[in-house]
Amino acid sequence: MKLQLIRHATLWLEYGGTQFLVDPMFSDAGVNPPVINTPNDRRNPLVPLPFVMEGLLNPDAVLVTHLHPDHWDAAAATALPKSTPILCQPEDRTVITSASFSSVSEISEHITFKDVTIFRTSGQHGTGEIGKRMGPVSGFVFKAEGEPTLYIAGDTIWCDDVQNALDAHQPDITVVNAGGARFNVGDPITMDEDDVASLCQYAPYTKVVAVHMEAINHCLTTRADLRERLVKEGLIDQVAIPEDGEWV
Repeated sequence: MKLQLIRHATLWLEYGGTQFLVDPMFSDAGVNPPVINTPNDRRNPLVPLPFVMEGLLNPDAVLVTHLHPDHWDAAAATALPKSTPILCQPEDRTVITSASFSSVSEISEHITFKDVTIFRTSGQHGTGEIGKRMGPVSGFVFKAEGEPTLYIAGDTIWCDDVQNALDAHQPDITVVNAGGARFNVGDPITMDEDDVASLCQYAPYTKVVAVHMEAINHCLTTRADLRERLVKEGLIDQVAIPEDGEWV
């Protein structure tokens, strides 16, 4: 297995002889407005792609965890060939199909694509009324012969859904969307330093890869913040915090 952080939640995954593009956000830096009702007015994305988009346009399949525009944006929907196989949660199939993609498969429980079996997991994209308004989100677990079990948790806080996924699949590697994304009111809607530390302590057997930082204006936890907390807790050796473009 090889995993590359492109930017934010966008990943390039080589797994079981198959190349997956996860949560493509291809917008140029600053072309989108800031997320509303958040602590600053910086335009999104905050940083450019680490290399030209054309290198990302021919995966074997695209996996979309949910349809928020920092995970599936208009630039990606326009640039990707319409014949590209798209894998998604059931709630998103109609929207993606309406964008003229001809091979869209929803994952209700699990699906096998080529030699890779992918299981859908649930998550909690915030708490209370904000969490409800954020809509359905999914994580996904990858399994293939000769490969480590990989869990991409998606946009979720540390919660029972994540614990249940860890217990059920015992992943060797867990990718978490950190960044502590939040609005002006309420709690974070993605994992922050506390959540990543809690996951590490709950599942010391899994190697954690923390992404989803320093690219969208309401993600307030930086790589430095997370690294400082993990060092303090003695957990830093369990967690990789890649830079944009870096392979794990």
